[in-house]
Amino acid sequence: MIVLLGVLVVILGFATRRNPLLVVGVAGIVTGLLGKLSPREVLAAFGDGFASSRSVTIFVITLPVIGLLERNGLQEQARILIGRLGKLTTGRFLALYLGLRQLTAALGLTSIGGPAQSVRPMVAPMAEGAAERRHGPLPERVRERVRSYASSADTVGLFFGEDCFLAIGSILLITGFVNTTYHTHLEPLQLALWAIPTAVCAFLIHGARLLRLDRTLDRDLATAAPHPAQAGDRTPEDAK
Repeated sequence: MIVLLGVLVVILGFATRRNPLLVVGVAGIVTGLLGKLSPREVLAAFGDGFASSRSVTIFVITLPVIGLLERNGLQEQARILIGRLGKLTTGRFLALYLGLRQLTAALGLTSIGGPAQSVRPMVAPMAEGAAERRHGPLPERVRERVRSYASSADTVGLFFGEDCFLAIGSILLITGFVNTTYHTHLEPLQLALWAIPTAVCAFLIHGARLLRLDRTLDRDLATAAPHPAQAGDRTPEDAK
């Protein structure tokens, strides 16, 4: 049981908002030492885990590519593109992206989107561009809200869409656990089919929240708009 103190290290690290990579690394070292592994064996375990999961280093390639694209005007081009679509509001655009993200995740294409790959360089700027076309320059508070809704569309779409794909890790984990624990024969296809109604409900609920964002922006920006006299404009009475 003393080995489980590594879990306590993770909980305390995340509760105090420490660096996640540092927290997980320290928790692994603590767990290994409490499990009576030598420092060399702990280091070997880290090396084996890194070598068997080399896909985690893909960010070393993707981040410079995304940085170069942004430096050469990717976000500006995304805003220009959304500006040409007059009827596509912020809420409608994010609802369309939510549906697209769910459909692609349901087909197993979970890596074509994400906060780093699509939300920050394209989806969020396009959502901001739609709001700016309708309301003009956005206050920083409103801009952050639009970005958070863009991120939520990606997260909800992936989370509820990927379970409809029968070869996803979560489906295989559930079927393996249930079959070995309860001695049943549960097929991945059964879970994937039962995940479809949940995905549909998630799309309807969060899609409605995204569409309601347009009314929220209209209300907030209307109340936040300064009075002409407050903005420095002179009224006819002032001119007299």
